[in-house]
Amino acid sequence: MANQQDLDFTYTIIDKIFRLSIGESGDYSGAKYDGDFTMSLEDAQRKKHKFIADSLNIKDGSKVLDMACGWGPLSKYVTQERGATSIGLTLSVGQAKACQKNGLNVLVKDCRYIQPEDFGTFDAIACVGGLEHFCSIEEWKAGNQEKVYREFFKTLYNLLPMGGRFYMQTMTFSKHMVGLEDIDINAKKGSAAYLCALMVKEFPGSWLPYGPEMVIRNAEPHFKLISKSSGRLDYIETIGQWRKKFRKFNLKKYWLYLSLLPQYLTNKKFRHQIAIFRVSPNRACFEQEIMDHYRLVFEKI
Repeated sequence: MANQQDLDFTYTIIDKIFRLSIGESGDYSGAKYDGDFTMSLEDAQRKKHKFIADSLNIKDGSKVLDMACGWGPLSKYVTQERGATSIGLTLSVGQAKACQKNGLNVLVKDCRYIQPEDFGTFDAIACVGGLEHFCSIEEWKAGNQEKVYREFFKTLYNLLPMGGRFYMQTMTFSKHMVGLEDIDINAKKGSAAYLCALMVKEFPGSWLPYGPEMVIRNAEPHFKLISKSSGRLDYIETIGQWRKKFRKFNLKKYWLYLSLLPQYLTNKKFRHQIAIFRVSPNRACFEQEIMDHYRLVFEKI
């Protein structure tokens, strides 16, 4: 799994830039347009939050666990709009501090190992984008990817009552994914081999599931699938809207960009890692169907 250092690079280093671009509780995961790309990014993210809350039957008084909570947009929605209580978990110190500053109950803790004795049980659990970081390349090479997912669903089983629901949103590899041996940062720019190499640099310690089927079969026999939908096209639009916001001028934000320049000039690895600011490898991977994106709703049985 991606460790705290890995996730601190991916998320903490862009914390201030992100909040200046997207907002204090902005959502750094695919929005829900459902084909209506005239919607604003904010409305599409709110639509997603409503979909999650409705799918999980979250209501006044519900106790919700927000795994891999990011900057807390879902926690904010369920507490303010549904009257629920929420505990958010992240491995990014920057994200946790930002959430706490904004009045959200967020802790730095590995959500894979939560037990009932930590916070009790929950009426509903969501994990938006977290699964993408649960399995490392090394774990995949060792043949342990499905074991990682099975163990995670056992954790969820212990945290939910019978009939309790779990929402997962995750990127997956798709039909044009290349083999690990072909991934090469020196490959032709724009090729699958090059784009996947950038993704590995951007998200160290992380390896995606091979399609939603891998996730679904490892949820059994503890959970049944309630709904499944692809958000690939929605994510392509979301990334396009993010890029506009990241590029929009803000003096403080551009000063932060400049502060990264010395490291950019002297550290080749760092240059690859922050390539997301000039090229979007995940968007290109969605467009070329190297990757897909799924919303999955499970119920404990």
